[in-house]
Amino acid sequence: MGWRVSEIGYGMWGMAGWTGSDDRESQASLDRAIELGCNFFDTAWAYGDGHSERLLGAALRRHAGTRLYVGTKIPPKNRKWPAKATDALDDIFPADHIREYTDRSLENLGVSTIDLQQFHVWTDEWASDARWQEAVARLKEQGLTRAIGMSVNRWQPENVLRTLETGLVDAVQVAYNVFDQNPEDRLFPACETRGVAVIARVPFDEGSLTGTLTAASRWPEGDFRNIYFKPDNLRETLARVDRLREAVPRGMTMPGLVLRHILQHPAISTVIPGMRKLRHVEENLAASDREPLSRGLMDELRRHRWERSLDIE
Repeated sequence: MGWRVSEIGYGMWGMAGWTGSDDRESQASLDRAIELGCNFFDTAWAYGDGHSERLLGAALRRHAGTRLYVGTKIPPKNRKWPAKATDALDDIFPADHIREYTDRSLENLGVSTIDLQQFHVWTDEWASDARWQEAVARLKEQGLTRAIGMSVNRWQPENVLRTLETGLVDAVQVAYNVFDQNPEDRLFPACETRGVAVIARVPFDEGSLTGTLTAASRWPEGDFRNIYFKPDNLRETLARVDRLREAVPRGMTMPGLVLRHILQHPAISTVIPGMRKLRHVEENLAASDREPLSRGLMDELRRHRWERSLDIE
């Protein structure tokens, strides 16, 4: 796309979709990130039914003289994550729904054009369907979005390869971290060949790769992490995190190591950690300035790859 985006972007789900968020703290964190050079922000209508978008819109107005890039997402009409191969496009992304939620996001953000409009779920079963193709072509023709992206279902990085062949996709957002290295196999080479940008999401595996979770970690009712870290998954995750600790070099934190690992892959355009607190903003953005990891350490991190499949998103 030719955009000069920061290596560390800003994932905004936690500002509206998780418990414990505070709007004043969120706004201060956004301001600090912009001061430190972060210029790519990823939100979605589904993050608080537009609340995250409105927080970002306010930040855009406060920093009107700075070029900031905005990515948001159209929610699935049936409000179910992830999409299934058996889902009909009419039930998830009919053309009028694509336009309606683009208009809603434009209003929430207070902009006339969205830099990157993404589909919040996807299945390659829809790749050749002309209806979504015509809908996104109209969005671009009418100047409502500059680029189109797909947010790939978690742990299904190959579920967009046929869609890339349409030439209509400018960016792919995918879960990628020390545990989830599957995108390296086929998705990243396909994106590099076609010049498609790659946005790495959930770099900290919803918090496990910060090294702060314990067997006693619990979250309030309704928090997504209660689903993600079911007891069996939490136990295995913690065991894997303990093994990873041994690979963290002296003078480096686990989050710093995790971000450097992601940024080292040439296919990555930006990584979008969630950052609700000022200290997280400063710590995470500092990872962009650190020296590359050694070949030996990268080889060690490859051994922490985890093949998994859970019916969550």
